[in-house]
Amino acid sequence: MAFTVTTGATGRLGGRIAARLAAAGVEQRLVSRNAGRVPSLDRATAVSADYGDPEAMRRALDKATTVLFVSASESADRLDRHRAFVDAARDAGATHLVYISFYGASPSATFTLARDHWATEQHIRDSGLPFTFLRDSLYADFLPSMAGDDGVIRGPAGQGRVAAVAQDDIADAATAVLLDPSAHEGATYDLTGPQALTLDEVAATLSRTTGRTITYHPETVEEAYESRRSYDAPGWQVEAWVSTYLAIAAGELEGVSDAIPVLTGHPGTTFEQLVGNI
Repeated sequence: MAFTVTTGATGRLGGRIAARLAAAGVEQRLVSRNAGRVPSLDRATAVSADYGDPEAMRRALDKATTVLFVSASESADRLDRHRAFVDAARDAGATHLVYISFYGASPSATFTLARDHWATEQHIRDSGLPFTFLRDSLYADFLPSMAGDDGVIRGPAGQGRVAAVAQDDIADAATAVLLDPSAHEGATYDLTGPQALTLDEVAATLSRTTGRTITYHPETVEEAYESRRSYDAPGWQVEAWVSTYLAIAAGELEGVSDAIPVLTGHPGTTFEQLVGNI
């Protein structure tokens, strides 16, 4: 029997996709590090497995056809875990891998984690597995959390722009691909919002829609590292945080694609529409 393996089913994105596939009547195996937290969905079974456990992953992926590969949570060994997952999918005989990547994935990307996404894509290509890559821009849903308790968004983004994308739009696009994977074999889709905004414009939109005064302070790189020192985070993580803003400043996240409307049949959600419904 053909079935889809859906990873990240307890997360914000994987959970949305799993729910849409269930509504479409798809047989699913929902893989999570904690199967007890997986939502109860029609025609879905939950399996516990971690990306870093090849044997458990091979069992979880056994006899799968299409596999949704939601990238692992950020960690120092994330790329190693990604490669182990891809190898497990290949060894289990998966027939198509749909990978949630990142916009502008490249070995020279300013955003450090986009380099890991590119390396993951290359490992998938080298594995011989049929694939589709969904390269998401920054999640528009997370932009409001950039503002601190004082209502200020701080970062070295200058006046660069970002075409942030709504998670519901990503989920709709991913579902369309998963329902007909062969039609998208070998394709790479850039998933963006319908407009590219500066962080000043993001702040103004948040102020207008929430009634809270939000502003943007364009930090220098030195200020950005200093202002994040209090989090006591590892160096790689702080670099990832800061490089997100630097990628915006460099113009690497300003592109607007038509992939959302092409794949879903509906226009992309604007940031104002999104925050107006939060």
